[in-house]
Amino acid sequence: MRKKHDDYAKSPAKKGERSPGFLASRLPIRIDDLLHARVVEIERIEFKAGWNPDPILRTLCAFANDFENLGGGYLVIGQNCKDGQAVFPPVGVPHEQLDKIQRELLQYCHLIHPPYFPNFSIEEFQGKTLVVLWAPGGQTRPYKVPKSVTGKEKDYRHYIRRYANTVEAKNGELRELFSLAATVPFDDRICHRAELDDLQLPLIRSFLKDIKSGLYSPSGKLPLAELGRNLNIVEGSDEFLKPRNVGLMFFHDSPETFFPTTQIDVVLFPEGVAGNKLEEKIFRGPLHHQLRDALMYLRNMVVEEHVTKVAGRAEAERVFNYPYEAIEEALVNAVYHRSYEIREPIEVRVNPDRIEILSFPGPDPSISLKDLNAKRFVTRRYRNRRIGEFLKELEMTEGRGTGIPTMRQALRANGSPPPRFITDRNRTSFLVELLIHPAFPADRGRPEVPVEVPVEVPVELNDTERAILTLCKNAPQSKAEIVAGLGYGKMTGNVWKALQRLTEMKLIELTIPRKPNSKNQKRRITPKALRVLAGES
Repeated sequence: MRKKHDDYAKSPAKKGERSPGFLASRLPIRIDDLLHARVVEIERIEFKAGWNPDPILRTLCAFANDFENLGGGYLVIGQNCKDGQAVFPPVGVPHEQLDKIQRELLQYCHLIHPPYFPNFSIEEFQGKTLVVLWAPGGQTRPYKVPKSVTGKEKDYRHYIRRYANTVEAKNGELRELFSLAATVPFDDRICHRAELDDLQLPLIRSFLKDIKSGLYSPSGKLPLAELGRNLNIVEGSDEFLKPRNVGLMFFHDSPETFFPTTQIDVVLFPEGVAGNKLEEKIFRGPLHHQLRDALMYLRNMVVEEHVTKVAGRAEAERVFNYPYEAIEEALVNAVYHRSYEIREPIEVRVNPDRIEILSFPGPDPSISLKDLNAKRFVTRRYRNRRIGEFLKELEMTEGRGTGIPTMRQALRANGSPPPRFITDRNRTSFLVELLIHPAFPADRGRPEVPVEVPVEVPVELNDTERAILTLCKNAPQSKAEIVAGLGYGKMTGNVWKALQRLTEMKLIELTIPRKPNSKNQKRRITPKALRVLAGES
């Protein structure tokens, strides 16, 4: 955890004025997303209407202990709530209290043992001033703090989070907390073989732009060290500042330099494992880049649609050999939960009758073999707390415990068999099997019998539609990027109609179909559109 104590002691403001050192946001996510719990789970957020040191320091201690390796949490002062949900407009923090809060916070954080100091940010929302304390999981747990930091008697206790509550760790929980001493998750450890300059600023700024962070605008002018501290991807004193592993995994173009086999291997076996043919493609680079590229490859090369006309019905029945959403959830889970200390890549094997996604090691020991067989996945502790945090901010994964249910739902909606999960007693590996839809034969992955498929009518595109497809062909585009790429300053009627028509003709589709209004939503070109463009050339 960062230990620049002077962060709480910037030049004091005059009474009633805002402290000059906190004009820019220091949060990695937008304050609006935080207050509405769009990216961070609600159990990782605590709202306080005012500055009350005793419960606030107990909650900071609990976030620092990060009992379930979720990545700590956020404490918002000046935000009232009801039943754990923020109530708007917020009550806010009077400007004349800001300096008092900063001074007392510094004083009381010294009472946490070992010392722990959260990231401090002053935010504006709906005309009110809020104080946000971002408290990542600490590096030297277990932490303890007096039950009452304002009282004369300093009765030290250990605190943890249980759901959305701060509770004292007792008996078995306390023993388990002590067993976590010096066991910082690998993705949150310092990489002593790397230097600060190994973090690549263009990749950091691209990430901040993608998640629409308030840090994006100032990031072009901030020193790399300060930006790294704000994102909590560096650790150490100014003269010996080192990147954390997660920073190199996301913000270095070759993370395998530091973590060998940080890659996704996709192997196609068109004739089965015993056949003579195979096609292999390896995806490397920053974690979110290799994940997106591998998913796009599988979508274009593996996913097929089976269309059957049904007598007496206007609409044809459409199924896929493998629903893309199930593949996406399975591969994202592998990237999120694999160990980056084990020198084995994630392997995706595409057989004629199934897709197998293999990662190392197996599920967390908190998931019993009985639960695996009963298809219940409720893990007590996460292997990679920071990777999950970044993937959630990119909206590549949702809240904890949602991946397997989402995968099952996608397969069920497509009429596919349920997934299979295989591990051994020693949890050395984890295999996810997605079985092909019954409408596709196991020998070639094509429909068993001839079906009557509607003939594709030649598509006529106007200039605007053709230009949009050309833009999306290179990379998925947001609405704002499409408008700018067409040379407009704002959305126009003809652009809107073109987007609607292209969507209806299944020439473009949403990159986040489950969240149509997501701030990260983009449009991407479909295989059908590629055929249309190829036919025009």
